[in-house]
Amino acid sequence: MEKVIVIDFGGQYNQLVARRVRECNVYCEIYSYRTPLEKIKEMDPKGIILTGGPSSCYEEGAATCSPELFELGVPVLGLCYGAQLMSHVLGGKVERADFREYGKTELEVDTKSALFGGEGSSLPYALSLQKVNAKTSCWMSHFDYISKLAPGFTSVAHTSSTPVAAMEDVSRNLYGIQFHPEVLHTPEGSKMLYNFVRGICGCKGDWRMDTFVRDSIESIRKKVGNGKVLLALSGGVDSSVAAALLSHAIGKQLTCVFVDHGLLRKNEGDEVEAVFGKGGRFDLNFVRVNAAERYYIKLAGVDEPERKRKIIGEEFIRVFEEEAKKIGAVDFLAQGTIYPDVVESGLGGESAVIKSHHNVGGLPEHVDFKEIIEPLRDLFKDEVRKVGLELGIPAELVFRQPFPGPGLGVRILGDITAEKVKMTQDADAIYREEVAKAAEEWKKENLSGRFGESKEGLSVDELFSREHEFNPLWMPDQYFAALTNVRSVGVMGDERTYDYAIALRAVKTVDFMTAEAADIPFEVLQTVMSRIINEVRGVNRVFYDLTSKPPGTIEME
Repeated sequence: MEKVIVIDFGGQYNQLVARRVRECNVYCEIYSYRTPLEKIKEMDPKGIILTGGPSSCYEEGAATCSPELFELGVPVLGLCYGAQLMSHVLGGKVERADFREYGKTELEVDTKSALFGGEGSSLPYALSLQKVNAKTSCWMSHFDYISKLAPGFTSVAHTSSTPVAAMEDVSRNLYGIQFHPEVLHTPEGSKMLYNFVRGICGCKGDWRMDTFVRDSIESIRKKVGNGKVLLALSGGVDSSVAAALLSHAIGKQLTCVFVDHGLLRKNEGDEVEAVFGKGGRFDLNFVRVNAAERYYIKLAGVDEPERKRKIIGEEFIRVFEEEAKKIGAVDFLAQGTIYPDVVESGLGGESAVIKSHHNVGGLPEHVDFKEIIEPLRDLFKDEVRKVGLELGIPAELVFRQPFPGPGLGVRILGDITAEKVKMTQDADAIYREEVAKAAEEWKKENLSGRFGESKEGLSVDELFSREHEFNPLWMPDQYFAALTNVRSVGVMGDERTYDYAIALRAVKTVDFMTAEAADIPFEVLQTVMSRIINEVRGVNRVFYDLTSKPPGTIEME
């Protein structure tokens, strides 16, 4: 399988770069700049991309690379710090600018360069290039600049304050871009990355999810043989897609244990059982454990967020262990690990560990299994969703909102009771229903000529686009209702009330590491507010959370 590798120098967008490459239907992995050159050679990449980073490349101790990296005969593209480092290592000069260039910037490019479409180029890949406008815009974020080009390079783009916004040495297939083509704020950035990956690197683009499904099923069958597999099914996207993939491969050799801790969204437990349980569309053994009362007892009077998380996590392991013992020895424990889990745990790339690998340190100690199997380990979230559609999982489950492991336990501020859970579930269901309804109305108005009103007969790519990509600009990437610990006086039906306040949260984000509040139409929020106050007993006030991340987090606790 052809591969492009991203070498990470600590940039915050390393995963986003890899995702953009994969959107070109080319497989991509992230590695630290500390990766030995011999290992890079062994991987036989079709191309190499160097990411941004927080340092200045000329400082002592700054992340660097060997000049030999540029002598492998493999096309290399440096982004931001990566471009500066390329210039610095190969004999150019990088200096501190008089002022930082940050934000959206007007850019002029040489359209004859292969990076920008190769206008009039006689190169063999010219026909597959995507044309970039001579005047476009980009997202800049740098203090340093390339003041002197390395021998063999020419400048192929500039801004009013940056003479080398992009550079190339065509004879050696080396390219550098000072800005960030991977972010949405560079509107033609995807074209530039496509031109590098599919054009300059000559990748065919055979990384597709239908191929992944076929190959994975074959690989799982070969690995598992006649063995038994046990999977903890949470009902989230990752574990659900893992269950469906394993089911297609090994059928009843798979047992899924679904622990309903009573902190799921409204009706979610029944929805999961309808898909995976008896009479559902997948051939597997499904075990549902209704443990709500057990959790409520453990959580009674606990209001400190981290303690709640710990109790919920530990109790899940205990319940899962109890069920696993009833099943007996299994050969494999399956998990819904996906590629960002691997990268963020420090097992890939160079960025600081963001969170512990969600499947490391949380493994049940008393379950008898020989090996772990992680069928989605190489996929980003969007790819997981496409696999889910390929496998026949209902779109409403595939595109389900992100949901934390502790569930509503972190969306109920203060202590947890069955009454508070019901209030949160009902308010959240109303919120999600009204936002989804408004988005569907927008799609009918704006996309009817493109996809029609029915979802029937759409290909996986068309369905994915309709559900995920072609949304109104205000559509949040994540939204939910949380129950605050605030009670206030209100008036309903000429009577005084003293009830709780619901907080509505909705964010727009690319990588969930930073986020801004979504600009949901006011009339939609008004409808949500009215319905919640009228339909949810115990609530008399609704807030909309405008906090960005940072300083806040996406979840309430």
